[in-house]
Amino acid sequence: MKRVGITGGIGCGKSTVAEEFRRHGVSCFVADSVAASYYNEKDFLTAVRQLLGDDVIRPDGTADKRRIADIVFADREALQGLNALVHPRVLADFDRFCAEHAAEPYVLFESAILYDYGFDRMMDAVVCVYLDLDERLRRLAQRDNAPTEAIMARIANQIPAEEMMMRADYVVLNYEGNPRGRQVDLIDKKLKQ
Repeated sequence: MKRVGITGGIGCGKSTVAEEFRRHGVSCFVADSVAASYYNEKDFLTAVRQLLGDDVIRPDGTADKRRIADIVFADREALQGLNALVHPRVLADFDRFCAEHAAEPYVLFESAILYDYGFDRMMDAVVCVYLDLDERLRRLAQRDNAPTEAIMARIANQIPAEEMMMRADYVVLNYEGNPRGRQVDLIDKKLKQ
């Protein structure tokens, strides 16, 4: 079974493209969703509190994810500390996921930070979903209802989308009206060979 990374900058439509792969029967491990589930674990929350301070935990004991994001996207050292808590867990969960889907030709590992932390070296191939910055900003403003400065701060913490595209084995151009389904169909066929 092949391990295939799917990546792209924030707002490029990775999840939409991953859904196209699912239509081909491909199982997809969504690293962000798996990592988000850790915030429901008491031991993880304790570690986050120790790393980032008491104000990242609400009075009801839940994580204040907006506060956490504000801290880590403004402080690279805090981001690295949080990633050191999250990444080993994610990779262990992905290994279990692969074992559960070992009979399949390939599985997807969806992650915006695939290249940033060397996850690409653990993959047999990488698919990059590309969309130019202006269109990403437009979509993110609609989706997240966040100010442009906040979106740009998040984008600044990622490898540039053009670099991801150049490093990838396959690229899906995710513009409206572009035949996304046909692009995925071609990539799927090549990966299943």
